[in-house]
Amino acid sequence: MSYEMIALLMFASMMAMLISGQRVYAAIGFVAVVFSLFLWGEGGGEIAFSANMKLMKWYPLLTLPLFIFMGYVLSESGIAEDLYKMFHVWMGPVNGGLAIGTIGLMVVISAMNGLSVAGMAIGASIALPELLRRGYDKVMVTGVIQAGSSLGILVPPSVVLVLYGMISRQPVGQLWLAGVIPGLMMAGLFILYIAIRCYFNPKLGPALGREERNVGWAEKFKLLSAGIIPLFIFFSMTGLFLMGKTSLVESAGVGAIASLIAAFVRGKLSFKIIHTCVEKTLSISCMFMWIILAALAFGAVFDGLGAVRAIETLFLKNLGLEPWTVLILMQLSFIVMGTFLDDTAMLVIVAPLYVPLVHHLGFDLIWYGVLYTITCQIAYMTPPFGYNLFLMKAMAPREVSLMDIYRSVTPFVAIMMLGLALVMIFPQLALWMPQNVTLGR
Repeated sequence: MSYEMIALLMFASMMAMLISGQRVYAAIGFVAVVFSLFLWGEGGGEIAFSANMKLMKWYPLLTLPLFIFMGYVLSESGIAEDLYKMFHVWMGPVNGGLAIGTIGLMVVISAMNGLSVAGMAIGASIALPELLRRGYDKVMVTGVIQAGSSLGILVPPSVVLVLYGMISRQPVGQLWLAGVIPGLMMAGLFILYIAIRCYFNPKLGPALGREERNVGWAEKFKLLSAGIIPLFIFFSMTGLFLMGKTSLVESAGVGAIASLIAAFVRGKLSFKIIHTCVEKTLSISCMFMWIILAALAFGAVFDGLGAVRAIETLFLKNLGLEPWTVLILMQLSFIVMGTFLDDTAMLVIVAPLYVPLVHHLGFDLIWYGVLYTITCQIAYMTPPFGYNLFLMKAMAPREVSLMDIYRSVTPFVAIMMLGLALVMIFPQLALWMPQNVTLGR
């Protein structure tokens, strides 16, 4: 049997296990170990062990549990709720203002958390009931929350970019910098869309009534202080890192400590909250570590097979495709996979093939990390099985149907496609900051 056929059989076996409902790390790791034993005998079993040692020796891995812990502390301490009250008062008098404020809330939460699931949970539990109660169109606002929460995997400190950096061996700090401008651009496009739609059709997002608008300036500035804590946390973590005062792992530790200080200042720090946050952090961190371990083992087997070179030959020589055509096909495959897999699983499955191929085609791997992340955002919201669609359905009130959720994402997916095209056409949107901002250690 040729190595090409073995590679196809590996993928087919893995996909069959995933479709049957097996856990992602179990399916990928099992296929990697079985095929390594089949190909190289008892010595092949060392591949998984070597991948494990490589993972445990990778110092930046410590950032994952620290960032995840920080996100849970911020969520449990109620800081997000205070932020929404601030946006509510300051943006409410504008048509669509609360929806615009929700996007602002999502950007801030993303800058403190790095996960899209946290933004979705906060948006669905805090913002969605308020928006619906004030007569906002249910189709538009469910789309707003899904689109806003997707920014969590692009705006630093994105956990997804940390994982991409681990697998592609690219500096995480450079990847974070690369995500800043595209992330803010995407948020700006969302806000522009909401403002234009609600300007021409105020019924979609009515402004607050006079009674609710009649808030004194003293109260407004008091609520504005709710943004001080997130700014303190963001600067203490990301700011010190970008200034070169802390390393990546140290900045994650600073962020975790700052979140505990913030919870203490608000009077929300208790043994119960710490226990809950530690328990959830342990669960998520272990999941990520198992997935990365499986990815490294799977990639090692693929590298030994020479599958990457075979795909290069297929696309570039046999089919005669141009590098940009190959790149676009890669992005389309991500969108298709995103209908039934999450971002981590997609990265694990295709990273052994795509990362070396992208490098061979002459594209920048930092830039491609941003393309991958934006494509994951699109895949999260693409019917019929987009990850965010079902999260929203699980969290939304009964009056919001699945068809409402499907309809809600259409304009935002189009905006994301526009953002993806802009980053592809103008790579400096992603590369300007990594090339011009000097990082420390």
